[in-house]
Amino acid sequence: MYERLFTPIMIGDFEIKNRIVMPAISHMYTPDGYATERFNEYYWRRAEGGAGLITVGGCRIDECGGAYGMMSLEDDKYIPGFLEFTEGMHKRGARVGVQLFHAGAYAKPEANGGEQPIGPSAVRSNFSHSMPREMSKEDIEKVMGRARAAAGRAKKAGFDLIEISASAGYLICQFLSPLTNKRTDEYGGTWENRLRFAREFTEAVIQGAGGLPVGMRIAGDDLVPGSNTNEDAVRFAAAMEKCGIAMLNVTGGWHESKVPQVTGDLPAGGFDFLAAAVKDAVGIPVAVSNRISDPRTAEKLLALETADMVSIGRPLIADPDWCRKAQTGRAAEIRRCMACNQGCLANVFFNSPAECLVNGQAGREYLIKDLKAPAGKQKILVIGAGPAGCDFAIRAAELGHSVTIWEKQDHLGGELDLVAVPPHKQEYRSLIKYYGAALAAAGAEVITGKEAAKEDIEAEINQGTEAVVIAAGTAEARLPKLPVTDGTPVYSSNEILAGSAVAGRNVLVVGGGSAGCETAHFLACEAALSEEQVYHMMAHGYRTPEQVRAQMDVCRRTITIVDIFRVGAGFRPGTGWPVLKDLKRFGVRKYPFTTVEKIGGGEALLHVKDSEDAENFEAVTVPCDTVITAVGPVPDDSLVRGLAGADVPVYAIGDAKEVGGVLEAVRSACELIEEHFCAL
Repeated sequence: MYERLFTPIMIGDFEIKNRIVMPAISHMYTPDGYATERFNEYYWRRAEGGAGLITVGGCRIDECGGAYGMMSLEDDKYIPGFLEFTEGMHKRGARVGVQLFHAGAYAKPEANGGEQPIGPSAVRSNFSHSMPREMSKEDIEKVMGRARAAAGRAKKAGFDLIEISASAGYLICQFLSPLTNKRTDEYGGTWENRLRFAREFTEAVIQGAGGLPVGMRIAGDDLVPGSNTNEDAVRFAAAMEKCGIAMLNVTGGWHESKVPQVTGDLPAGGFDFLAAAVKDAVGIPVAVSNRISDPRTAEKLLALETADMVSIGRPLIADPDWCRKAQTGRAAEIRRCMACNQGCLANVFFNSPAECLVNGQAGREYLIKDLKAPAGKQKILVIGAGPAGCDFAIRAAELGHSVTIWEKQDHLGGELDLVAVPPHKQEYRSLIKYYGAALAAAGAEVITGKEAAKEDIEAEINQGTEAVVIAAGTAEARLPKLPVTDGTPVYSSNEILAGSAVAGRNVLVVGGGSAGCETAHFLACEAALSEEQVYHMMAHGYRTPEQVRAQMDVCRRTITIVDIFRVGAGFRPGTGWPVLKDLKRFGVRKYPFTTVEKIGGGEALLHVKDSEDAENFEAVTVPCDTVITAVGPVPDDSLVRGLAGADVPVYAIGDAKEVGGVLEAVRSACELIEEHFCAL
C-alpha cells in the first residue's frame, strides 16, 4: 500500500533503501559527549526497525555552542566510540548521518562551562534569555575551522552523511535573520551579506567532509514576526544547493516562536506547504517534517510530490518498528506518537533524558537488550484495560505468556476516550485503536463488560491463573463540598467531556490543574467558531479575512478557573503553553490562591489572595450558572488489599498503584514486565 514510502532514493552517490528519515533529536543520552551504551542501543533499535536514514545529533563542534547531554565531535577522542556506533548502524541496515550544531545565542552558559554565548550581534535571546557576545572576524574563522574539523572527524567515525543545523533559531538562522543580525560589515545588512556566514560554514563542512554528502536542516519559516518567511527559506534553499548541499530537511520555525509546531495543535503534516515550496525551487532531495505520525499521511505527501522523503522523529521514539509495521501491512499495530511532548521535549528542555508517554522502553533499550521470554510461561489475569493494563498485556503476551484481560467498560483504553476530547488531543484515540490491534496480534484474550469481583478473581486462580495484575482505572475524583445555596448544577469534568452534561454560558471551573485548564479550553472552543466554520467562511468569502480573524477570538461563554494553588501547574514543564495561550485568547479568567465562598443567584463569590500564604484576600464576584469540578483523583486499592492473601502474586500498576498520567501508567507496566515476567 505504501509503495512510494518504500522506494529507494539516491542522496549524493549512495542509496537510501526507503524514503524515511529519522531527524536529529536531542535525547540527552550522551552526557559527556561520548557515544554511550544507552545512545547506541536506542539508535540500533531504530535501525532494526527499518528507517532508511537516521540522523543523530545535534553534535557539538566547540566549547560554547552546545547543550546539555549533547554528543560531540570537537576532539579526536570521540571518534572511536562513534565508529563503533556507526558500524552497528550499518550492520543493522541503516544509513546514518550526524548533524553538526552550533546554538549561537541560543546556547546557555551553564551548559558550556560558563562561557558567554556568541552570535552575529549582541541581541538578547528570547530562548536562552542570555546576552551573546558579538562575534569578531576571528570568532567566525574559529567556528569555520571547528566545523571543518568536526566534519573530518565525522568521516573518520564512519558516518554516511553530514547535516548542518540551520533551523530552529540556531546560529546560522541568527545570521540570516534581520532580528538578530545587526552587523554593518560584510556579514550583515543585505540578504547576500546575511547569507555569507551560511555559505562559508557550508563550504568549510564540505571541505572537511572529504566527499561525504552534506545535507542541511532548514527552517521553512521562522514563524517569528519580522524574521524570515517561507519565501526567504526558498531563496536560502536555492543558494545552499548552489553551495553543494546534497539534501534539505525542511522543518517549522524557531524555538521561540509562539506558533505550536510539534504539538497536537498542528494538524497532521501541517507544515507540508513549507517543504513543497522548497522542493519546487531545488533539484536535490527534500524531506518534509513535523507531525507525520502515520504511514498514510507520509505516503500522501510523497504522492503529491510535496517532498521526496518524510522526516519522522518522535513517532520512531514511540514505535521503533514504525517502518517495518507499515511495510508489512501492520499499520494498525503502530504505536503512534500522541504529539504530547511530555516525555521527549519536556524532559530534554529541562535537562533530563528523553522518554516517551506511550513507549516505556524508549531510552531503556540498553537495560533490556537481552530481554527474552522466560523459561516458564505463566497464565496471567490482568484487571483493567487502561493504558497500564493494555501495555502490560501486550508485552507479556509477546513474551509468550498466556494473558487474559478483563475490562468493566465495553471498550478498551480506560479514560483515554475522555482524554481525547479536549481540543488538539485527538491523537489519543489512535492509542485505543492500537491497543485493540496489538492485543489481538499478540494473542491476548480480551473480555470487556466484565466487572472484577474478588470472588471471580479467586475462581480464576483456582483454575490455574498464576499471577494477577491489577491495572483497573480506579482513580476516582475527589469532589469538593461546594457552598451552593440554590439549584446551580454541579458537574464533574468527565461528565462535560463525555457529553452527558452541557454547561451554560457562565461557568466556574473548580480546579486549575491540567484537567481543569483542558476542560475550560474545551468549553471555550465549544462556544467559539469551529475550525469548520472558519474554513466555510474563508472558502466562500462571505466574511473578510479580518472579520473572520476577529470573530475567532470571540467566546460565547464567560469562564472562570479557580484553584487554591497556581492555575496551570498540573502540566509537564513546557507542554501547557498552547492551552494557556488559547485560554488567554478567549478571555478565560484565572484566579489562583482562591477559595469559593458562595455560589447562588447566578454568581459566585470568591476570596482571592496574592499568594498561598497571604492572610488578606480580595472579594471577587463572577457570573456563574454552572459549576464544573476538575480536582485531583485518588487511587482505590481496595481490590489489591482484598487479594492480599491470595495464593499467587498480585501486582498493582497504573492508578491502582499510584495516581499519574499515561506516561507513568505505561512506565509502570514496562517495569513490572522487566522485574517479574521476563528473563534478562
